[in-house]
Amino acid sequence: MERYPKYKDSGIKWIGDIPEHWKISKFGKNVTKLTNGYVGPVRKIMRHSGVPYIQGIHIKETAIEFTPKGPYYVSKEWSDAHEKSILKKDDVLFVQTGEIGKVGIVPEEFEGANCHALIITRPNESIISKYLYYYFTSNIGHYILNRIRTGEILHHINGSKLKAVHIIIPNVNEQKIITHYLDRKTTEIDQLIADKKRLVKLYKEEKTALINQAVTKGIDPNAPMKDSGIEWLGEIPEHWQSTSLKWYANIYSGGTPSKKNPEYWKDGTIPWLNSGTVNQWDITTPSEYITQEALENSSAKWIPEKSILMALAGQGKTKGMVAQVHISCTCNQSMAVIVPNEKLHNRFLLYWLKRNYQNIRNLGGGDKRDGINLEMIGGIPIPLFSIEEQKEITEFIEKQIKILDNKIVNANKYIDLITEYRTALISEVVTGKIKVTNTR
Repeated sequence: MERYPKYKDSGIKWIGDIPEHWKISKFGKNVTKLTNGYVGPVRKIMRHSGVPYIQGIHIKETAIEFTPKGPYYVSKEWSDAHEKSILKKDDVLFVQTGEIGKVGIVPEEFEGANCHALIITRPNESIISKYLYYYFTSNIGHYILNRIRTGEILHHINGSKLKAVHIIIPNVNEQKIITHYLDRKTTEIDQLIADKKRLVKLYKEEKTALINQAVTKGIDPNAPMKDSGIEWLGEIPEHWQSTSLKWYANIYSGGTPSKKNPEYWKDGTIPWLNSGTVNQWDITTPSEYITQEALENSSAKWIPEKSILMALAGQGKTKGMVAQVHISCTCNQSMAVIVPNEKLHNRFLLYWLKRNYQNIRNLGGGDKRDGINLEMIGGIPIPLFSIEEQKEITEFIEKQIKILDNKIVNANKYIDLITEYRTALISEVVTGKIKVTNTR
């Protein structure tokens, strides 16, 4: 791409050469306001009315506009009492704590909003907000913000350090040309990213539909069907039976040796799993190891390889999740062990239980804190038919899933590459490495 006719040394190692007529200036000299937003506790945050209350979570990473998530509001009286945090249109906001590097511009609809834990900057006539936004969302902007951050675990930046950093400033007309160009290019790129993300979502939905169809209807489209007798299941192939899991599997729970006894855990050789391992789907690595003494003096039990585990409790999505172990091991008491007999293929059962995740959660109160017990698991309805057909269905599912997973991987790689290109393009333009004009 075209470059500027002449360059000069910026005098700053991490900026390098810049177009000869561009300036280097401290950020603080180019804003009429730079202040930290309100950072104390708020007695009452409202959900439905009042003054919009903007926080770091409301600033999108790839868009200039941001929308309150919630949304959150505070009273006008509270906002007026904290006037230094009141926003004006085109103020540039920097996330002050946590996700350092997120930057947003206040749109017209949030004129007069208040904010929390954001650095508020108000550019003067020498610099336009949109250019400033692009500058600090570029690689060089991320580098600057990372240089001035403090804190090893929770990152933080403050206004005084931001005020002292150097930035590159073209004249206002060039800033307008740059921002118009980047508006157009980033819109095109963001559309490509959005399209790929939609495609990934469709692939994931296709995986779910594939499993649902195969484990409830089989893979023979011409198979005659009959009513399963189960309301949420509907019809099943005519030669399938409806039964309960307890008749075709050994179901038991694990145990946790006392943490107060170090002899149960020190130099252990027996694999032991905690509840979080169900998130792995296929478990090949233990959480910890326990000793033979621990096994003999607790309710922990051996789990045969290829068995299925189900989380009995847990906050969030854990309850009802299933995974298959590919090692002989033990587990804690918050998981059920399901060992199918010779009439039930373990991998088919895994997909069946995955398909019925929400139905299983509902046995234990759905999203409430109630847990699932072994009796409930034993009563889970399952279809029963030949082990050969169960294997055939499982092989079909896994072959198709592999194809879809490859498509998801490739789509995500594309998203990563185009996202990197977006940031690199912004960096090249705002540092003058390439020249843009009104015509391109």
